[in-house]
This record gives sequence, structure tokens and C-alpha cells, in this order.
Amino acid sequence: MILFFYNLALLAALVVGAPWWLFRIAATQKYREGLRERLGMIRPELIRLSRERPVIWVHAVSVGEVLAISRLVKTLDAALPGYFIVISTTTRTGQALARERFGAERVFYCPLDLPWAVRTYLKALQPRLLVLAETEFWPNLLSTCYRRGIPVAVVNARVSDRSWPRYRRLRRHWRPFLSRLSCVLAQSETDAERLKAIGCLPQRVTVSGNLKFDVRIAEEAEATLQLKALAQGLRFVVAGSTLEGEEAALLEAWPRLLEADPQLAMVLAPRHPERFGAVAALLDKSGVAWVRRSDWRAQMEEIIQPLKPGTIVLLDTIGELASVYSLASVAFVGGSLIPAGGHNPLEPAQFGVPIVMGPHYVNFRAITEDLLAHQAVRIAAREELAAVLIELLQEPSVAQAMGSRARQVFSSQAGATGRCVEALKELLAAQAGMEPPA
Repeated sequence: MILFFYNLALLAALVVGAPWWLFRIAATQKYREGLRERLGMIRPELIRLSRERPVIWVHAVSVGEVLAISRLVKTLDAALPGYFIVISTTTRTGQALARERFGAERVFYCPLDLPWAVRTYLKALQPRLLVLAETEFWPNLLSTCYRRGIPVAVVNARVSDRSWPRYRRLRRHWRPFLSRLSCVLAQSETDAERLKAIGCLPQRVTVSGNLKFDVRIAEEAEATLQLKALAQGLRFVVAGSTLEGEEAALLEAWPRLLEADPQLAMVLAPRHPERFGAVAALLDKSGVAWVRRSDWRAQMEEIIQPLKPGTIVLLDTIGELASVYSLASVAFVGGSLIPAGGHNPLEPAQFGVPIVMGPHYVNFRAITEDLLAHQAVRIAAREELAAVLIELLQEPSVAQAMGSRARQVFSSQAGATGRCVEALKELLAAQAGMEPPA
């Protein structure tokens, strides 16, 4: 009954919103890209490949989830060579990164949660297992998998502080769907308790840890290599995953940072690609010396000019930030100066880089509080940002010790990937009615 009303509401929203969606599709490339796949039209190549081996379908929403599952997918590839693992994403940026990480032939846009689109994909791919990253719960997808006898596992499962009140309020509606999940691997005890409270069966919920602690940068990105070659002894402040308002705060602090350390350059990496143009306009207006990372791709290596002190590099590419953090003398992790919940501080932590964040980190509360407990991150409001960055730049021994503690926190929490892989192998074996492979 709940599913009936859900689909009725979905249909009404599609009908009422059709003019708006048609306008967006006509006017904006972002809405056109992947539309056929989202509506259930599957690439013939994907169908052909899925016929060769049994399929495991892994779904990751966007860039953060793709990064989180990167090692998991590669480990599953090695542990289950008899399976064909396909990966879907929701966002355009997630799609681009997934194609780069896993190969375009097995990456596709997740269908919209429309009954016919979901049925088309499940009928064509016939997955033996659906793996969802974090909390990507869609009623039609979950219900159709249940009816077809397809087990659904959730890895890196969490319920954020922001989402918790809404899930708790609607738990009666969620319970019929979440109680059918075959395996829920939570990031923390808090997440596990919340997932049980909103409908997941207690016996199917375990704490496996956070996959993001297992993400390792296997090789340096092209941007990292170029920055090294162009830096000529400069030190970098790397400001990653910034949101609107944070770039202005960093530009406001920049003259004070240069006064304290004239040999600085900054890498500025906005979170959302659609804001690259707006941030470029802001940099133009500020009068600071700046360059676009993407411009280097169109230039011969020998004619790219070395970076001068005080230059800001706009990192307007996808998937390179995690590697670029390795160059930082100090890193600022964005989404945290404004009430947006923050972004992942583990990316700089793995390199032993001292980390600065704003006071808004609810989306990564457990990770940030762990770093705080080990004095491995500094929290600074906008008015304190310049002073905290300067302190870490001028006290290298303090910064180095802080970065070392961050790396220790990162390393001590590793192991979630192995626990997830074992749980997924057991689930596949149980479905096949045999002992799990060694």
C-alpha cells in the first residue's frame, strides 16, 4: 500500500513538473546527459558484457561515494573473478570519476526510481547482488529486488545527524522496505543503532567501519606531478571541496597568509564543477594572480609557466584533489565554514597533512571528532581562519606533529574493506546454497 501511494505521488510529481523538467532538459546539458539510461534504456554493450558472467551491481551516488567504494570494487574484482561488477552513479561528476576509476564499459547512470526503469535494468542485468553505498534507499528498487529474490546489501551505511530526524519521523513508512535488506554494514555503532531504529532487522546490521579510511591514492594525479614541476620551492595551501562563500573567505585571508609566508601558493578546488566559472570570475575580480589547472591540458608542457609566489591555482578538474592534498603544507577542508555539513578530512589525513576545518562538520562528525580527540585537526570560524593557517605555516614542528597524528588516525581505522568483502562473499554463498569461498 505504501508503495502504491509512493508511485502515485511520483507520477503526480512527474506530470505537474513536466514543463519544468522539459525546459531544463532542453536548456541544460547536465539534465540531458545520461537521460536515456536514467529512463531505463540500457547500452547494448552493458547487456552483452553482463551475459558473460553473473553480475554484482554496486551503486554510488556521487564523487564521495565513488571514492569510498574504489578499493572495495577493486578488492571484489580480485576476490570474485567469476563475477562481472557493474557500477552506477546518480550525478554527472560521479559518473566521470567512476568511468575513470573502473572503466567506462561497466559504468552507467542509475535508473530513476520509476517502476518500468527499475524493472528493465533488473531484467537485463539479472544481478546476483545489489550493493548500495551509504543510504541510497529507493522504494521501487528495493521492492523489485525483493520480489525477484535479489539480495540487497548496504556498505558504509550511515544516517547523518541532519537526516536522522527525518528518517525517525518517517520510520513507519521506511520499515517495510528496510526490513527486507539482506545485509547492512554500518560505519559506526551510532549509525547501526539508527538503522535498526528506522526498520533494518537487528540481526542483519553489523558495524564494519568506514570504507573511506581504506582509500589509498595508488598513483599521483597529473595535476600533482605538474604542480611539483612548476612549484620551484613554493609551499602550498590546498583548499578542497569549497562551497559558495568559502572562496571569498580564503581570498580575504590570502594577503595575510602571504605576508606571513611570501613563498606560498594556493590550490583552490571548488566542490561542484558547475561553480568553476563563478569562482574564476571571483578570482578575476579579486585581482590576485591565478591560473586554471584545465588550461595546462591544452598547452605543451615546455611552455607552461612556472608558478610565482602568491599564485592561486583553480583546480577545475575532477578526481585530482585527493592526490593534490599530498603537496599541502596545510589543508583546508571545505563545506565547513558555512552550515553545509563539511566534507571528508581523511583525504589530507592519509598524507600526514595538518588539517583545518570550519565549525560545521556534521556530515563527517564521527571522523572529525576522532581527529579532534587526537589533536589532529584544527577548527576555525571564518574570522579565525587566517590566524590558524598562519600559525600552522609558521610552526612547522607543530604542523608536522599534527599531520602525523592525522595519519595515525587514518591508519588505525583501516580494515572496513576486508570486512565488507567477507560479508558480501558470505551473502553470495548463502544465496547459492554453498559454503563461502576461501
